[in-house]
Amino acid sequence: MQRAALIRLWLLAAGIVALTVAAAYAMQAAGDNPFMVLALASGLLALASTRVAEQAETRKALWLIIGVAVLLRGILLALDPLLSSDIYRYVWDGKVQAAGINPYRYFPNNEALIALRDSAIYPNINRADAAVTIYPPVAQMFFFLVTRLGENITTMKLALVACESGIAFAILAFLRRLGRPPTRLVAYAWHPLPAWEIANNGHVDALMVMLMMLGLWFALTGRPLRGAAAITLGALAKPFALLALPAAWRPWDWKVPALVLAAVVLCYLPYLSVGSGVFGYFTTGYIQEESLDTGSAFWIVTVWRTLFGITRADVVVYLAAAAIVLVAFGIVAAMREPRSIATGLADINRLLLVFLLLLSPNYPWYFLMVTPFVALRGGAPNWTMSLGAILLQNEVDWDHYVPYMVRETILYGAFLAACGYAAWRARQKDSIQGGRGDDLTDAR
Repeated sequence: MQRAALIRLWLLAAGIVALTVAAAYAMQAAGDNPFMVLALASGLLALASTRVAEQAETRKALWLIIGVAVLLRGILLALDPLLSSDIYRYVWDGKVQAAGINPYRYFPNNEALIALRDSAIYPNINRADAAVTIYPPVAQMFFFLVTRLGENITTMKLALVACESGIAFAILAFLRRLGRPPTRLVAYAWHPLPAWEIANNGHVDALMVMLMMLGLWFALTGRPLRGAAAITLGALAKPFALLALPAAWRPWDWKVPALVLAAVVLCYLPYLSVGSGVFGYFTTGYIQEESLDTGSAFWIVTVWRTLFGITRADVVVYLAAAAIVLVAFGIVAAMREPRSIATGLADINRLLLVFLLLLSPNYPWYFLMVTPFVALRGGAPNWTMSLGAILLQNEVDWDHYVPYMVRETILYGAFLAACGYAAWRARQKDSIQGGRGDDLTDAR
């Protein structure tokens, strides 16, 4: 049986590699739609691989999983970024800092930076004439350090893939403590979202997720201050990591908030020569560009307006309600008694999923923060949210256009259906065992 399972795993691996190569060619030749179809197909094979890998001999399966993960990333590393140009800004910010200039001070096309222009990085920077950098200080420090090794996108992508190795180690450590098969790593390692958004596009979210998972490991193994420090550093690479802080905090504990504040101040200190400019493009254009101020960026608001029309202050009411819901989930996570690794991961996983539903980010790479949980916890909601994020790809305008709202509705509608299915499965399990179900995301 183990031998047959290993053969099936090899076949699934071959299919995923073939679909990944095909998706790369499809994106360049035919646009977003064929790419999304092929990437989703590879994701379904990754889902199938999770169950098959558990049936195979552990050592051989684990080596196969790691080998294929490296192969996939090697293929995508060799290609220019196909789905985003953000990485060029990362390299540029590193070069600017190496020249002794605050990266929050100038637009890339400012004459003060003319000596730094080249033919490989500068022409590919997005918003070069309209925006200073948006990335927080820990991301900036990372950009500076990596570009000291090489001022090119390949070096940056390699550094971000190295962050993935940290994510993989955290997943394996958690799986060991949870008593689950290490082969569940395949759910993350062969998942198309991290493969494309980190190895090919080189998104700094890899750094954020690595620090977040490290922080969760510390927090849930009895070292909350170290956990809070790592999570805060992750949030200073990209703010979404803050959602993991409840795992490191207990109500009325002043040490964690004090540590978080100190870390924020110390990390921003080297860049304060520009004053409030340290918040970069986020406060000077990003909110308007992404329609966060009008509410049209949020799927639930858009659905409401489609059904009932625009009502006065609807976006303010919605954001307030969303904040209350997220704070409530955070408080529940912080007050959980008894707290174990399993319950801590479940609480943070749930909080991340609720955040993604309520504030519906517009870019696939924002969903990378839930991809470790497909390995750690599985479940229809995690798989639906992480694979469905691929539908948000919107890189070319010459492909046959599927309205963005339609794709969002497929994603979030499928997620809500998955939650309903998971709740039903958990209830069935409860009725059979006569006990309490664990959590929605644990239901297969």
